[in-house]
Amino acid sequence: MSKTSPTAAGPNSTNTSEGNHQDFRRSRVISDAHIDALNEVFALFRINYHNQYYKAYSDTQVLNQIKKLWLESLSQFAPETILRGARKVIEESEYLPTLNRMIRACQGDPEKFGLIDAHRAYVEACRAPSPKAAHAWSHPAIYHAGCASDWFFLANNSEKVAFPIFERHYLKLCERVMNGEELPAPNMPALPQTIESPLSKEENAKRMEELRKQLGF
Repeated sequence: MSKTSPTAAGPNSTNTSEGNHQDFRRSRVISDAHIDALNEVFALFRINYHNQYYKAYSDTQVLNQIKKLWLESLSQFAPETILRGARKVIEESEYLPTLNRMIRACQGDPEKFGLIDAHRAYVEACRAPSPKAAHAWSHPAIYHAGCASDWFFLANNSEKVAFPIFERHYLKLCERVMNGEELPAPNMPALPQTIESPLSKEENAKRMEELRKQLGF
């Protein structure tokens, strides 16, 4: 697979296309893995939607432009998520997907993984008492999103300012969970040391006597 272009090498795959991808990289983080994933997605579509594929993408130049658009739009997801979304579309639909359908497939169904929507997660994060690690979180992703956002920042800024930051971290964590990653449990605070029971009068007198002997009294 090509490492520099989301299209296979050929007469219409030029340095101009390569330059456009550099522009995409500046606006979003697009890795070689994203490009490879997109190439694989279209290869899967070609195999599974053979007639539809060639009817929709008969013009190579148009196909190249479509791939550029998809690359820019899907770069918000990890390469593994893009491939998972493509397989989901193929399993569920007999028709070649639109970009919108592909984006929704990549987003997945968070509820199947015990995840709640970003705003409910934000509210839970803001209302959780301290220490945060000891709270009974509905999902560890909320706790880790709060840590990544900074608890002080969340507590001291309006929702308009804080929610977008939290949402970005939370959605990335949701994506990791839906890709099969198990997030670590919140770091529990150290348990307080056991406080000794008060000594009886006899035990206290005995200790005082031992202390006097040690001090030479």
